[in-house]
Amino acid sequence: MPFRDRPRFIWALPLLALGMALAVLGGDWAGLAMGLRGFLFDSYQRAAPRPYTDTVSEGYQVRVLDTAPLGAWPWPHATLAKVIGELRAQGAEMVVLAFPLDRADPASPRNLIAEIPAGPGFDSTRAALEQMPSPDKSLAVAFGQVATVTGFTLNDGAASIAPKSTVAFTGTKNPFARTRDFAGASPTLDALRGASAGNGALNLVLDRDGALRRMPLAFRAQGVAVASLDAEVLRVAANTRKLMFRAGDGGDLLGGTAGVAAVEALHRDLPTAPDGSLWIAYSKDDGARTITTTTPLHHAIVYIGAPGETAMTPFGPRNLAQVHAQALENMLLGTVLRRPAAANKAELGLLLLAGMATIFLLVRFNVWWAGLFASAVIAGAVAISWRLFAANHVLLDSLGPCLGLALVFAAGAAARGLEVAGARAKLHDAFADSLNAVAIERIARNPSLLKLDGETRNVTYLVCGVRGFTALAATFKDDPVAFTRLLQRVFAPLMDEALAHRGTIERISAEGFSCFWNAPLDDPEHAIHACEAASGMMEVIAKVNDIITHERRIDGTALAPIEIGIGVSTGPAIAGGFRNHGRTTYSAVGDCAVMAARIQALSGTYGPAVIVAEDTRKAAERGFAFLEVDFVETGAGTGPVKLYALLGNPVMRASPKFRALSTFHDHIFQSLRTQQWEKTRDLIEQCRKLSGASQKLYDVHLTRIAWYETHPPGADWDGAFRPVLK
Repeated sequence: MPFRDRPRFIWALPLLALGMALAVLGGDWAGLAMGLRGFLFDSYQRAAPRPYTDTVSEGYQVRVLDTAPLGAWPWPHATLAKVIGELRAQGAEMVVLAFPLDRADPASPRNLIAEIPAGPGFDSTRAALEQMPSPDKSLAVAFGQVATVTGFTLNDGAASIAPKSTVAFTGTKNPFARTRDFAGASPTLDALRGASAGNGALNLVLDRDGALRRMPLAFRAQGVAVASLDAEVLRVAANTRKLMFRAGDGGDLLGGTAGVAAVEALHRDLPTAPDGSLWIAYSKDDGARTITTTTPLHHAIVYIGAPGETAMTPFGPRNLAQVHAQALENMLLGTVLRRPAAANKAELGLLLLAGMATIFLLVRFNVWWAGLFASAVIAGAVAISWRLFAANHVLLDSLGPCLGLALVFAAGAAARGLEVAGARAKLHDAFADSLNAVAIERIARNPSLLKLDGETRNVTYLVCGVRGFTALAATFKDDPVAFTRLLQRVFAPLMDEALAHRGTIERISAEGFSCFWNAPLDDPEHAIHACEAASGMMEVIAKVNDIITHERRIDGTALAPIEIGIGVSTGPAIAGGFRNHGRTTYSAVGDCAVMAARIQALSGTYGPAVIVAEDTRKAAERGFAFLEVDFVETGAGTGPVKLYALLGNPVMRASPKFRALSTFHDHIFQSLRTQQWEKTRDLIEQCRKLSGASQKLYDVHLTRIAWYETHPPGADWDGAFRPVLK
């Protein structure tokens, strides 16, 4: 199967990675999506924390009581009643107890009645204890003096609760199906619940990593919506008996039920998560929020929390009372973080579109374009996400989709790498002797570059062979091993030189090899590169000869230097190939190939090693010094062709010696074409004396002149020598 037609599975692995990323983020498998969002949103809050702002402008101060002076926990109810009285005296308008009061005061004197021995002798003691005032009643009285909000714990017990508020909603769908449902509760003591202004659930909603990022406002107890502690504080502050939530418009991406969209609070709607919780915008610790019982207060809502009860926040562990206070500050100031209901759909939509585009670029173009696109999408998503948070308190997850997109790209790059590695291995097996490593790598990355079906290209063809090969082989008839080793030492570096200059090796024989340029890969400078390779071969053979001429054959005879001839021609050719028995053959067929072989065969006639056709000279003239040596009918193409010897680089072309030699050659061939035989002889004799002149070449032309004198070419002669091939 041709390389360009082999199956391409580069899309399969990244498509699988995209599907997995969408499933993980869309379904929140193992809480991974929520964990990534939490990490990102915590980072945002640490980078741009909410500045602490006193809420007095909103009608209430929010304060947290320093409980260190109250002694060991749990505090006696009498102590708690005293603290509430002191706060009322300082001007507190509401006290929030952020811990359960579901058991009688362990310090109550009545608890000692069970310890009194039975019998009439202790009846008076028991009566006295029964007559002593109850701390629970004292605490209930304190509740009646200042609005106090207490809490209960929802659990799977059998006890029920009697809510002090009504939880309702607006909209067509019940939004509380997304809130957690409990079978029962550990209720607040009846006396205390009856005396409190509000009574809400103390339960929290922690993420899988244990962090508290959202404050719940509603739960369900046996299917009935009940308010949380913070929702009750909000209700009491608004002086209403009903908490009103607004239902969302629809379910989530995977078709779930509708959830809560917002809660009505103090003449504003606060956006919530679908489970009725508020995203908390945390501030750093501020000492102004913490007070003692002697601090003057005005319209203050004071939170009292149990010591040691903490929650993990973006800024580390914080006392629960501090967290509740920060949540209330958010609600009063309207600074809660917002995560739109459509955020998840938007994030997954971004991942889907960007992922498909990345896969398309991987398949259609290459890894670099796909990587550039994916990087641009990731940078844009991060910038937009950060801007929305910093400017609008909107939470848009860029981490999950960006990691998903990076996974898609990595999978595609890995698939592409495997594909390229496989193609590279196949190409190396098929073309290791024909193409250089750069060409093999380019074709491996883009197999369409290798068109085995065939195409017409303008190529430069080069044939290199050993001059006098038959005679050379005859001298090694008694030592074939040495002859084979000699050819290896000669041809290996010559072919390496062709490959190094982007050539494609076509045929290799004992006498030499052929190669061409501008196929299968485009090479606009193919003629120049071929001439560079030819010049390099002359340098290589000179170095090889320096070595082998110091060696001897088996019979002790010193090795003679190897002389090579090179023919180069440029022209159209049909380039293509086929596969047979697991091997691929790629070749270029055309008149230029035949002409290069004929020129190589003729090169020994002229002396210089590298002879090129006129088309090659025209294409590479700016880079080399060419000297006309013949106008001959080669038997290839439609007519005779001018041949040129490649003598050097532009520096040589500009030298006075070469310019003089070139001028003489122009006059010599002009005289030949006009059949001025004596003038041509005189010019040749003068030219023989110039530096760089080829005596062998002039001998050839003098022989031809003698032949022309006895065989006149005729008046319509074009100047080409033809009998040479007969």
